[in-house]
Amino acid sequence: MVRSQSPEVSPGLWRREAGTVVRRAGAPPERATDSGAVVAEFRIVPAPTEWAQHAHRLHELVWVRGGTLTSRVGDRVFTVFEGHGLWMPAGVVHAGRATEGARFHSAFFAPDRTPFAYGEPKAIAMTPLLVSLLTHLSRTDLDEGARLRAEAVVFDVIEPSEHQLALRLPGDPRIDAIAEALLDDPADGRSLEEWARWLGTSDRTITRAFRQSTGLSFAQWRQMLRVHRALMLLSDGFDVMSVSEQLGYAQPSSFIAAFRRVMGTTPGAFSGSAESASRDVRNSVSGGENAGLSA
Repeated sequence: MVRSQSPEVSPGLWRREAGTVVRRAGAPPERATDSGAVVAEFRIVPAPTEWAQHAHRLHELVWVRGGTLTSRVGDRVFTVFEGHGLWMPAGVVHAGRATEGARFHSAFFAPDRTPFAYGEPKAIAMTPLLVSLLTHLSRTDLDEGARLRAEAVVFDVIEPSEHQLALRLPGDPRIDAIAEALLDDPADGRSLEEWARWLGTSDRTITRAFRQSTGLSFAQWRQMLRVHRALMLLSDGFDVMSVSEQLGYAQPSSFIAAFRRVMGTTPGAFSGSAESASRDVRNSVSGGENAGLSA
């Protein structure tokens, strides 16, 4: 499926789609201050949705089904997809974007009642057991004992994902213009030498700056950025050929190989899993599921 995109740019993230809803984040649910440490809720995102920069007084764990969530935290961009969540410590300023149709889940953890705390944003493995427990905790009719027992198991089973898909932005004035230009248009295929001429510097300087600030070569960094963008496009319903073209690959085979190197699977397999999850989400939609939820 091929869909058109608006040229409007979402600052610091990606080119903004037509019809994107921009929201301010609401306060965490008040129930998080009552008995227990965890409150979990969800909603269906009916359109591409962005949340402006904000922070929460509680720790937050977000995950999605049938779509992706991209979050920018300082100099890092995190992409959350099926099977993974993102832990956001209390007080950390972040912004985000969820793709259309994503089932957006959020669990808030009271810092003074949570026996662990990751001090920085971290990808979390959303195992079936963890998802089931947090879904159970989204109920409003649990008594205090049942809630505390479920929370205790959550604290035991929550673990970082082996796949920490975070893209570090340079934060180096020598190359920040390159990073922002590629965030705007990941298909920009200018070579290292062409970027150097554009900036009036040397390709050696650019190479050193990328290594020092991101730990990656320029080519590796651009490849990672394109994979992050590909995850969103594939979840949005774009086919592999279209994604390959939009990301500037001369041949789909080159895109498939690059995607497999980073993700360990092909974009076609990822897209099939995303479509299956999306069908599950659509089939589960019923009145009341789209109730308000702070992001």
